[in-house]
Amino acid sequence: MTLFKHWQTLYINVNLATMTDGSESYGEITQAALAISKGKIAWLGKESDLPKHFSVKADDVEVIDGKGQWITPGLIDCHTHLVYGGNRANEFEMRLQGKSYQEIANAGGGIVSTVTATRKASEQELLASALPRLTALHQQGVTTVEIKSGYGLDTLNEIKMLKVAGLLADELPVTIKRTFLGAHALPIEYKDNAEGYLDIVCAEMLPQVVSENLADAVDVFCEGIGFSLEQTKRVFDAAQSYNLPIKVHAEQLSNLGASELAANYNALSSDHIEFLDEAGIKAMKKSGMTAVLLPGAFYFLRETQLPPIELLRKHQVPMAVATDANPGTSPIHNIHLMLNMACTLFRLTPSEALAGITCYGAKALGLSESKGQLAVGYDADIALWDINQPAELCYQFGVNPLRRLVQNGQQVLMNESA
Repeated sequence: MTLFKHWQTLYINVNLATMTDGSESYGEITQAALAISKGKIAWLGKESDLPKHFSVKADDVEVIDGKGQWITPGLIDCHTHLVYGGNRANEFEMRLQGKSYQEIANAGGGIVSTVTATRKASEQELLASALPRLTALHQQGVTTVEIKSGYGLDTLNEIKMLKVAGLLADELPVTIKRTFLGAHALPIEYKDNAEGYLDIVCAEMLPQVVSENLADAVDVFCEGIGFSLEQTKRVFDAAQSYNLPIKVHAEQLSNLGASELAANYNALSSDHIEFLDEAGIKAMKKSGMTAVLLPGAFYFLRETQLPPIELLRKHQVPMAVATDANPGTSPIHNIHLMLNMACTLFRLTPSEALAGITCYGAKALGLSESKGQLAVGYDADIALWDINQPAELCYQFGVNPLRRLVQNGQQVLMNESA
């Protein structure tokens, strides 16, 4: 199948990990070629099967010799908190001295401490601090990133965060999906009045976010130190009234049933899910949700409760993988490390892990029809890697094998060093 009659770019002498089979395999095509036209993948397959009418000597087509290297879809980080002020290195030290995440939060640390720094920061200051984080991911092959708000916790600053997330797309050639997470924690001024704060979230923040087109989805932190199941439902109802997709931080520290609740709203994903039970998994499967695994937070918090990987496999719930890049519980901006941790800590296979940051990362963002796979008609977001097999992307980190990165058909990064 050829999408367009005329091609702009043709990669030859490459191997493809199409990721069209989900996590079952890499969807390999060896000794392959891939054509791009108008920002889309126009053709792919065995190089020997190139259309007979096409000549690699055609003057109007840029032909790139991939030198036997591998092409994957551009990587997708489907859960981040990249925009924030300050840092929480002091809390890292406190945890090493024996304090728990909940003890730190109850003492006024955690999310609330980042809120103070974020409120003090200007848009330009937040943009300047977030840009190196996004740049790090981009240079590792990431072409799509989700960024949440949730460190403003008032209307002015939640709007500010979402605007900055949008501005990042003007700084780097990365697709940004924004998620409104006003229900992330209670601000100090509402510490004894959760319902009053949710009134602001639902009746003031959300309408303004919608009117300014600042969010692609709505998220809630449903947890004992966050919001209850009934409070989460309030936010979901408000989001649904504006036809905004729903995501949820769920079952990270306990099982409140938030994943099952989110399934009733046909949510895109449930994220963290270490304490998710089989009933929740069945509900997620029925509604077509994606489970987002966040091994960076699991590692950084030294958690011991593993996500229910075998049950997710049993019920064939897609598993995405993301950095959860944030200042307190996963200050990690390395998607390759997440691949390795997904395998070593959560026991995913390399093909499952790579699916987690390609086709299933796209699904978690509602982008499964346009990104995350090498297929005709999909966005030409592709990464060329100097590797001998796809498993190498999970096997090591710290040495970046990325050679070329293409976004919407345009080359945006090139590193020809061996």
